Amino acid sequence: AIKAKLNGLDKLHMYDIYSNPLTSDTKYSYEDAKGIVFDALSVLGKDYLEKLARPFDEKWVDVYPSKGKKSGAYQWSTYKKPTYVLLNHHDDLESVYTMAHELGHAMHSLYSYEGQECVNSDYPIFLAEIASTTNEVLLTEYFLKNSKDEKEKEHILVKFLDEVRTTIFRQTMFAEFEKQVHECERKKIPLTEEKLSSIYYKLNKLYYGKNVISDKQIRYEWMRIPHFYTPFYVYKYATGMLSAICIASKILDDNKYADIYKREFLSAGSSDYPLEILKSIGIDITNDEPYKIAFDYINAKEKELKRIMK
Repeated sequence: AIKAKLNGLDKLHMYDIYSNPLTSDTKYSYEDAKGIVFDALSVLGKDYLEKLARPFDEKWVDVYPSKGKKSGAYQWSTYKKPTYVLLNHHDDLESVYTMAHELGHAMHSLYSYEGQECVNSDYPIFLAEIASTTNEVLLTEYFLKNSKDEKEKEHILVKFLDEVRTTIFRQTMFAEFEKQVHECERKKIPLTEEKLSSIYYKLNKLYYGKNVISDKQIRYEWMRIPHFYTPFYVYKYATGMLSAICIASKILDDNKYADIYKREFLSAGSSDYPLEILKSIGIDITNDEPYKIAFDYINAKEKELKRIMK
């Protein structure tokens, strides 16, 4: 409903969801982005910042686009070796977030390599996006706290709420689609195109609700989602962002929590089951509390956006 107002529409069609009338003209050089990320993550303590400096000081970062270079961004490493970070920096806000995200992966690897023997040093996919997304949430808080420009704050909040939509709600919808498809297979119900499209269309209408017009073409979107070929993978995006919001909130509320997070989560690798590692930092996603913390936080950001819009 907020996105419709921003676009000057009474209701959104599915194809309107991806439009964002808010743009930021602010340029962030590589050095600017680096300084902002270091300031935003300073809440994690001196030892974190010392590790954070290593990829830059030891030249583990490939910064700019170049001919033949892979697009996007990622981090890659092996046990006790450099945690290489590939960026394609474009001097925009998205590049600042990308840097914070990929450095979250790099720090997760560095802490795990120091804290674990080789066999347990690689963290499981269930936990892989949590450290990186925690950094993004901390960066969002930094921008909202330090920006003097209401338009920039509006842009940051829309970006955050779009991430919530795509990472929590949409990925959960994807996971439910997978679940229903597998249930059909177990019941020997033929998985025709019509059946698959019907399941997807009903879920889209359920998840997006009355404020979005679910155009009939959206029923075919499932065909282009590559994640469906890796069964029951997508839900980890949702649990990852929910956990990251809880972690960031706790770090900002309690100056001792950052040490717990670094010691019990970042350094844990795969030394225990993922749920147990999360429980060790006070996040048990098998009960209601983390969801309440996360959605209270999301609702507060929605209210802040409405206030700025007024």
